[in-house]
Amino acid sequence: MVDPRRAGRLDQPREPRRLRLPRFDPEAFGRWSEGIARGMGTANFIVYMTVVILAWFAWNTLAPAELRFDPYTFTFLTLMLSLQASYAAPLILLAQNRQADRDRLALEEDRRRAALQKADTEYLAREIAALRIAMGEVATRDFLRSELARLAEELDEANQRRQRLERRQHERPGQRVAAETGDADGPGRALDEPRDDLDGDGPA
Repeated sequence: MVDPRRAGRLDQPREPRRLRLPRFDPEAFGRWSEGIARGMGTANFIVYMTVVILAWFAWNTLAPAELRFDPYTFTFLTLMLSLQASYAAPLILLAQNRQADRDRLALEEDRRRAALQKADTEYLAREIAALRIAMGEVATRDFLRSELARLAEELDEANQRRQRLERRQHERPGQRVAAETGDADGPGRALDEPRDDLDGDGPA
């Protein structure tokens, strides 16, 4: 608001008058323009426009002269089509600009997500490399299986050796008895001999 004391002074310039234009919501106008552009870009609009123009031609050609409102050369129709084209072009450009802005925002979001995914992938790669280094000297499942199989084979071999040794130990007493009795046929026949009191085999 202009100060009344300042308005009367001649040594100071007046504040410029500002022309106040009506305000509107750019977002709402943009949505409206996109709706019109989408409607004009459909087959229905072309069909309806063709029907209107044909009806216009038919009425102003076949109707009585006093009822024709736009006789031939159809000046009024040309004016309406020019007016429509003059408004359609800016509306279509506005819709394209809004779509380009959305595409730019979507592209920036895709780049941001791609950068985050790349960072996550690099982090996971580093973690996997660290785990592989840490697991380098840790026994794996296959290694444990191979070691257990080797131990099982060694235990089987040791059991077989122990069984052979026990059989040999069972065979050695019979060989000693055969050597003492002088029987060349082995211990089996010496053990088959009947016991008598003269040999000292009987009870005392």
